[in-house]
Amino acid sequence: MVIDKATFERMLSGFEIFAEKVERLCREQEDLGEKEWLDSDDVCRLLCISPRTLQTMRENGMLAYTKISHKVYYRPEDVKAVFPVAEMKRCITADKERKCNVINK
Repeated sequence: MVIDKATFERMLSGFEIFAEKVERLCREQEDLGEKEWLDSDDVCRLLCISPRTLQTMRENGMLAYTKISHKVYYRPEDVKAVFPVAEMKRCITADKERKCNVINK
């Protein structure tokens, strides 16, 4: 295959523009902070919640997620945002259990 000089120069210029766009996108992604995504087990452990509670949080739209090949992943910044909500729910649940234990005794 023979390519004339003008065609080669246009192709090279196109590749350079493409490479610059890819580099810019990579830099933008690096600036977003956290790079590692968390799976459901990680989130349950961090928030001290059950898998069913995590599912409810997803269904209610409290926690953003991404599903890839039947596996659910969460961005660390989204998980950090629900820490206060998870803590409040834990306190409410603990209070209910204490009241139930007092009533049952």
